[in-house]
Amino acid sequence: MSPTDETGPEAQQASPFGTTPPDRPPADAVSSARMPRWLPRAVVLVLALYATFQLGTWAFHQLTGLLINILIAFFLALAIEPAVSWMASRGMRRGLAAGLVFLAVMILSAGFVTLLGSMLAGQIIKIVEDFPDYLDSVINWINTHFHTDLKRVDVQEGLLRSDWLRNYVQHSATGVLDVSAQVLGGLFQLLTIALFSFYFAADGPRLRRAICSVLPPARQAEVLRAWEIAVDKTGGYIYSRGLMALISGIAHYILLQILGVPYAPVLGVWVGLVSQFIPTIGTYLAGALPMLIAFTVDPWYALWVLVFVVVYQQFENYMLQPKLTARTVDIHPAVAFGSVIAGTALLGAVGALIAIPAVATLQAFLGAYVKRYAVTDDPRVHGHRGGGAGPGLFTRARGLWGRRPGAAVPQEGEPGDSVS
Repeated sequence: MSPTDETGPEAQQASPFGTTPPDRPPADAVSSARMPRWLPRAVVLVLALYATFQLGTWAFHQLTGLLINILIAFFLALAIEPAVSWMASRGMRRGLAAGLVFLAVMILSAGFVTLLGSMLAGQIIKIVEDFPDYLDSVINWINTHFHTDLKRVDVQEGLLRSDWLRNYVQHSATGVLDVSAQVLGGLFQLLTIALFSFYFAADGPRLRRAICSVLPPARQAEVLRAWEIAVDKTGGYIYSRGLMALISGIAHYILLQILGVPYAPVLGVWVGLVSQFIPTIGTYLAGALPMLIAFTVDPWYALWVLVFVVVYQQFENYMLQPKLTARTVDIHPAVAFGSVIAGTALLGAVGALIAIPAVATLQAFLGAYVKRYAVTDDPRVHGHRGGGAGPGLFTRARGLWGRRPGAAVPQEGEPGDSVS
């Protein structure tokens, strides 16, 4: 039986075994079912970037202390760069010049610390020796005003038998090792800062050449200009602060010498350095120690020292500091205060010390690229409100007072008849 027209195509497509083969899926479906070739590479790249980020974050946290020490050393090298360059321009090797500057700084610092330590030790011994007399005077004052019958022996026995004293002695004994470790760590940190500062100061030209060698000529000029501005601002800040510390130390030394306070030279140096190189609160920290020492001589002397510290601080803020820092760190006091707060929040005490020279350097560098225009001659620029804007506040208030119910109507020619 011959196939019909309707079954002809089916007979032609039939397989030799009498079954119909399955239809092939479209080419687009086959390609979409396969994994893209770029996907494994992308996954590996993302994992590698994440691992690198985690490793970099861990390394940064581990090296934070070293990076802060390098930052301090860099600013210290910028501060002594003018002195090193001055000696190097007169034929001295930069390494020798940097070594002499660091030797002078170390000698002055060691002498100051030695004198301050001897002064504090002497005052502590004096306070301990005079403590019974102080205690007797306090007990007599309490007995006189509060009608009590306290005795020094009872107070001493109560202190010796108290629990807080026993706990304090135990914690102090266990904390000796911690204090020793902190002292050794601080000495190692100072040594690290000194070594990096010496290398930065002695090899300054080589460091600048190494940085400029990887930059195009246009960028090299900008880097060298920024470096020069940083040296000028940081060195000027340190030297101006040093001059103000010298003036402050001499002034306070004269006062303490007149009052007869012991260790007047060391206290003068203390006040000068602490008040100038510790921002914001340095004045109060500097004045606390002379007041304490003066109080041991006469309580009224402590009051005189406090008055002198406050008066001299005002003289320094409004008369001395603007003239000495006009060419070095000429920044607004509010900007300086804000920079100190920001530096303290970021880097602690280190940030507070380097905040002002860093902001002064940034301000001077940006000032060369910010375009400025002439300011229009408008009264509002000088803080005056323009005229013709209507009656003043006092005039309007007087007019409203005249319009209140029951008020007398002003006659012609009397004040208040012209109300806008």
